[in-house]
This record gives sequence, C-alpha cells and structure tokens, in this order.
Amino acid sequence: EVQLVESGGGLVQPGGSLRLSCAASGFTISSAIMNWVRQAPGKGLEWVSRIHVGGGATSYADSVKGRFTISRDNAKNTLYLQMNSLKIEDTAVYYCQVGALRGQGIQVTVSS
Repeated sequence: EVQLVESGGGLVQPGGSLRLSCAASGFTISSAIMNWVRQAPGKGLEWVSRIHVGGGATSYADSVKGRFTISRDNAKNTLYLQMNSLKIEDTAVYYCQVGALRGQGIQVTVSS
C-alpha cells in the first residue's frame, strides 16, 4: 500500500524555521517526482516545491524561492522541506504528494 505520512509541523514565530518530513512506504521516492503542496485557510491548494527523479533537480514556487529547500533521503525513503525565514502567509496545512496521492497533511502556523 502506498502511503505518505507528514510530520514536523507546529507553531513558529515569523522569521523562524521548521523542517517537515514525509515518510513514504509502498514505493521508492527516488523513482518518483515528489511534491510539497499547501492549503492556507479559506484558499485552494498551492504547489510549493518539487524534486525530480535521478539527479534530483528541484523547483519552487516564487512565494517560497530562496527560503524553502526540498530534499530527500533515499536510505530513509523520506522527503523533507526545510522552511526558513517563515512568514505569516506561510501558515497552511502542508502535504507531500506523489501523483494524485497526498498524505494526511501537517499544520504549520506562523504567528507572533
């Protein structure tokens, strides 16, 4: 069974950092295009970042470029999102996604 489980969210002050993790099972993340997406309160899903297979080329939404870093640990079959210089507008439920499958999501709240 293919499964994605996010962790690492929480409450952080503006300017702070968090690292999200996404533990995958049932498939190998290094063989899949993996994405992070988010949904802010009252808004639709927003794509955040992507890491490709093979060499692991990465891409980011303009809203997070230079602040967020996507990576993966193939040995742990885990995807990460390092989030620095967090802003209030980064508040959202964050999901890792492969194809049409998303995890259960993890809340990130940026507030003073």
